[in-house]
Amino acid sequence: MSAGIALRNIRKSFVGKRDGTVQTVFEDFSLAVAAGELVALVGASGTGKTTLLHLVAGLETPDAGAIEVGANAAPIRVGMVFQQPRLLDWLSVAKNIEIAAQSAGQSLSAVPELLAAVGLSEYADAYPSVLSGGQRQRAAVARAFAVNPDVVLFDEPFSALDELTGRKLRLLLQTLLVERSVTGLLVTHNALEAAFLADRVVVLADRPARIVQDVRVTVPRPRSTEDHSLFDLHRDIIAHIS
Repeated sequence: MSAGIALRNIRKSFVGKRDGTVQTVFEDFSLAVAAGELVALVGASGTGKTTLLHLVAGLETPDAGAIEVGANAAPIRVGMVFQQPRLLDWLSVAKNIEIAAQSAGQSLSAVPELLAAVGLSEYADAYPSVLSGGQRQRAAVARAFAVNPDVVLFDEPFSALDELTGRKLRLLLQTLLVERSVTGLLVTHNALEAAFLADRVVVLADRPARIVQDVRVTVPRPRSTEDHSLFDLHRDIIAHIS
């Protein structure tokens, strides 16, 4: 069961280590993500996109305001996919995924299915060092879904990959999102990736960050990477970022 996300009147500041100046990333910032919805966050560097993910994940705490994930007091499982895979090099691919499942109290019986879903069945016993960059990131995606997440947070998951590999992984992620109802936040600098994957694209600007565009993507899934309407939306997003 997926869970909604609500950020209400968030304030978050950081103090510079060198000069002690206060930099306010968010001031009275609010955003709602419906259960089962994937929202992409785009904008120039420094607008607080990754900080927002860290706040939702509980890796950072707001100075003021409230963050709600889910509608009740039940524990919420959160999966996260980083820009780098962050796999444990001394463990096999399967063991990396099993550790994530175990930490969330999930059965290991779903691990073979996840490996098959990301195309890594034949690499289950391989170590990350022998995998390509795309394969390692596939393993990272499988690890995020191994916790049976209510919410998945994606921090530029495909930005370090070549375009062909990134395209394959976007198609893979689309399939996983369609088959497994989860709520998601995707941080990306790729406006076309945002349009292709998301239900909504939120453009952030300035510091403190503000929302300058919030557009719903109405193109039905499964989507084609060659859909001209996505290219039109991509151009609109780029215009707002600029």
